[in-house]
Amino acid sequence: MKQERYEVTGMTCSACSSRVEKCVSKIDGVENVSVNLLTNSMQVSYDENKVNEDIIVSEVEKAGYGAALANAGNEKRTGKGKRINKAEQEIHEMKIRLIWSVIFLIPMMYISMHHMFYEWFGIPVPGFIKAAFHGDENALAFSFSQFLLLLPIMYLNRKYFIVGFKNLFVHRSPNMDSLIALGASASVIYGVFAIFRIGYGLGHQDMALVSRYSMDIYFESAGMILTLITVGKYLESRSKGKTSEAIEKLMDLAPKQAKVLRDGKEVTVPAEELVKGDLVLVRPGETVPVDGVIEEGQSSLDESAITGESIPVYKEVGDTAISATINQNGFLKIRASKVGEDTTISQIIHLVEEAGSSKAPIAKMADKIAGVFVPVVITIAVIAAIIWLISGAAFEFALSIGIAVLVVSCPCALGLATPVAIMVGTGKGAENGILIKSGEALETAHSIDTVVMDKTGTITEGKPRVTDVSVGTTELNEKEFVAIAAGVEQGSGHPLAQAILQYAKEQEIMPLAMKNFKTILGRGIEAEDENASYYAGNEAFMKEKGVSLDDLGDTLDKLAEEGKTPLIFAKNNSLLGIIAAADVEKKTSRYAIEAFRKMHIEVVMLTGDHKRTAEAIRKKLGIPKVIAEVLPEDKERHIAKLQQQGHKVAMIGDGINDAPALARADVGIAIGAGTDVAIESADAVLMRNDLMDAVTAIRLSKAVIRNIKENLFWAFFYNSIGIPLAAGALYPAFHIKLNPMFGAAAMSLSSVCVVCNALRLKLFKPQRLEQTAGNVAEQIVEKAAGSQIEQSAEKVTDNNENDKEDNKMKETLKIEGMMCEHCKKHVEEALNAMEGVKAAVNLETKSAEVTMDKEIPDAAFAEVIEKAGYQLTGVEK
Repeated sequence: MKQERYEVTGMTCSACSSRVEKCVSKIDGVENVSVNLLTNSMQVSYDENKVNEDIIVSEVEKAGYGAALANAGNEKRTGKGKRINKAEQEIHEMKIRLIWSVIFLIPMMYISMHHMFYEWFGIPVPGFIKAAFHGDENALAFSFSQFLLLLPIMYLNRKYFIVGFKNLFVHRSPNMDSLIALGASASVIYGVFAIFRIGYGLGHQDMALVSRYSMDIYFESAGMILTLITVGKYLESRSKGKTSEAIEKLMDLAPKQAKVLRDGKEVTVPAEELVKGDLVLVRPGETVPVDGVIEEGQSSLDESAITGESIPVYKEVGDTAISATINQNGFLKIRASKVGEDTTISQIIHLVEEAGSSKAPIAKMADKIAGVFVPVVITIAVIAAIIWLISGAAFEFALSIGIAVLVVSCPCALGLATPVAIMVGTGKGAENGILIKSGEALETAHSIDTVVMDKTGTITEGKPRVTDVSVGTTELNEKEFVAIAAGVEQGSGHPLAQAILQYAKEQEIMPLAMKNFKTILGRGIEAEDENASYYAGNEAFMKEKGVSLDDLGDTLDKLAEEGKTPLIFAKNNSLLGIIAAADVEKKTSRYAIEAFRKMHIEVVMLTGDHKRTAEAIRKKLGIPKVIAEVLPEDKERHIAKLQQQGHKVAMIGDGINDAPALARADVGIAIGAGTDVAIESADAVLMRNDLMDAVTAIRLSKAVIRNIKENLFWAFFYNSIGIPLAAGALYPAFHIKLNPMFGAAAMSLSSVCVVCNALRLKLFKPQRLEQTAGNVAEQIVEKAAGSQIEQSAEKVTDNNENDKEDNKMKETLKIEGMMCEHCKKHVEEALNAMEGVKAAVNLETKSAEVTMDKEIPDAAFAEVIEKAGYQLTGVEK
């Protein structure tokens, strides 16, 4: 299946989008089509063997509209490089129409209503106006001058008549323009008829006939209807333009030019001419134009545009640089790995555009109603006029009733209720590093009642470090054992294997040479040297290999209770020893889990780790439920089981090992995606490695759906009140009748109100742990102590036990990013500013020795250090 996005022209209301969608969906080979009135776009999934672009465009044109592939010449730039698209051109043209319409409308309305100023309110009227237009003797000049002033207004707004009548009579698919065209035309036709009757009356000295028709001229109504509708359309277009500001900002982030080394010389080339493998030069203050790997230099990169994280990230040789990030202070040479449409910023723009153009299930009801709305309104208008004629009302009265019904009805409000909220919501998410891939995912997220989380890389940092080395045989010393362990783990890409290799490197131990590596998923790894087979893995794997673990019961239990993961090593069937590693939780995981619980969302940790290891994490973070020792292929089964129990499930994982579970869940959320933003199995991608963004995603979904329901309510409420009122339902009892001019004004304002209500979503604020450097430590300590977060009984017990310890506690903080004495002083001052903390920073070891009067959470130190511009990478107690 191929998926393409088209720009659709000529749509003015939801009846138009409904017709386009219906016509294209009937094409054989088209699997799915979604037309968005807000963005004037259409997404089509189709079988390339049956359908092509020409067929799709042809069907849209047969329906009375225009279509072209998105970005295929649909925008141009000014001499200054500013982007001008069709929407902006249309707004400009509409503004010109509006200005000239008002210029002609004002004198017409003055002529039409001058007698009210003079007779009703006593406002003086110029003598020439009275002489030319006042009284029955001037009735012909009075009516004909209004007609002449109306003609330019009709010409300026001829689009309503051309499109409206074409859709009504040629395509037999009336839309909002048809309602406007019918209402205005009826007013004009009756006005012309009135001119003839006035002329007849003057010629036959029938002044009663002249007086009657001069009081019922509807030229001013037609002019006002057309002008007010244009006012509404202009305001609506301006408001709709604000909904796509996020995409415009993203597009403007990528630099238009780049400096590269070619043939040993520095040259400046357009960004679109970059190719994979180019060596790109980025100086301080410049924006990175590609995704790539740093080959020379070090600097801090501002990644806030991509991840929403305000703190710059330190980068050095070997690290990845992301497009649209800003180089803060160092000179970098970056080898391009992704350019053009493949870069992170381009993929983000693509995802946000797709999400904004997609439809949520809640929109289906509005679309169905919009599809039949206009024909129903025309029928109601005709029936209402006939009923009033039959009941004895004057023709003029019945005509005004029919016109009022036509112009008060607003299919636009229905059509805009959903897409504007989705566009603003997905744009707001993108601003904060949360990429939601579809309107359906955005809607589903608000009903989530269970969140399932992977542990490694999601709840924890995903970078474990070795904490214990225990040799289980007298034949080896610790150094020899670590050499064997590192040799075996060379064949594994597992994080625990990397921790052992890193430990060996730090201890300057050379890994033993191995061969014939074989990974057993969910169990461990095996390898060989010239003399023996070696195994590394969990208890189940050792039992499969016939390795006796009788002497390890207490040791394994103790390590598991401490939250450490033991890796058992064996040679042939003999035990060699154990290496334990611990993966620390992220600083915000505790708060995210508590936030989910406060939202009445059940939290489940799903992990392949040992039960006791998982239980230690559960107790430490207050996770209500944990499912441990789960193989990757079984995670999907656990998600399905929860769904069968009636739960709406969100799965949060790394998007790789958890792919089946992410796909199975009602909403799959890939966390910490880095540069790989287009994870197929996930419905949402979190650019930051932060669980709090998952909380924000669900809160954003709730806000968007609440906004959509408000919009739909007011759209339905407006039409359900406006149409009966215009039809004269209150006239018999209260003599209240809706003037067509007021009906046109109400129709315009209803659409504007719906769009403005959706724009309130721009005020949405993400829930993050961001405080100022001066009070961050105090606030986080208060949270940890329970002043802002409810503590579980187990946590309170732990705190009471800790209170019994010595008053003075010491920790060593590992800090990344310090490069000079200035950095050292900056970090030292920040730490010493914390209440009850005394710190000494060592630049050589890139660490800080801290002494505390009371226990302070690691998250407090991390926040203070990051606010200072550096990064806490580890804590040794």
